[in-house]
Amino acid sequence: MTMGRTAVSKEVLLQYAMIMEDWIPKDAAIAIAIGEHYVYYAAGLHDIRLKEGQVIRPGSIADRVIMEQRKVDTIMDNSLFGVSYYGIGYPIHLNGEPGALVVILPPNYHVLKHEPFRFLTGKQQDDWSLLPVEQITHIESLQKKTWFYAENERFNTSHTLKDLHLRLPNTFLRIHRSYIVNIPSIHRISRDFSSNLILILKDGTELPVSQTYINEVRKVLGF
Repeated sequence: MTMGRTAVSKEVLLQYAMIMEDWIPKDAAIAIAIGEHYVYYAAGLHDIRLKEGQVIRPGSIADRVIMEQRKVDTIMDNSLFGVSYYGIGYPIHLNGEPGALVVILPPNYHVLKHEPFRFLTGKQQDDWSLLPVEQITHIESLQKKTWFYAENERFNTSHTLKDLHLRLPNTFLRIHRSYIVNIPSIHRISRDFSSNLILILKDGTELPVSQTYINEVRKVLGF
């Protein structure tokens, strides 16, 4: 494959990609740019539909890495590829020519890198309470507000359900667009009159599982 002044073999590019696969998330895409073009692209679950041979666009992560010769770590909007993404670019050299290796991830990946919440602050009337996440049984989105439940009490939080889904430990499972459940709080799994799944918590609360999340629930809970 020839791009600009440098001929780079497919085997060399695959070696770079294989090294990256040992430590990057499995859903990541990988792009390699040399000179003025992208010479390699392997799509992940988050695919920006980049093409080998495509010209490097000004302002892209690859362009900045090559120009500045440093690691670039940023969120990109959809103006360049029609898809927003979070990218990490690394300077490389192939056959003496500067290039960039770019790891492409979903735009919310930078949130996932942060340490999970260890407690939530909830409001009741004019008071705020700090609750360890282990004490929370489930979380609910209701009437444009988010509520979490602990020790048979309800607390209002400023976080959205989407934010909490990203930042809570993996014991918390999204089961419905309006519900997240803490797995240790589940007592048993049943069905309603329409054969839809219902999670019955240890405190007697019943939470529906929507069709959107049923496969994930089955996979995580192992049934």
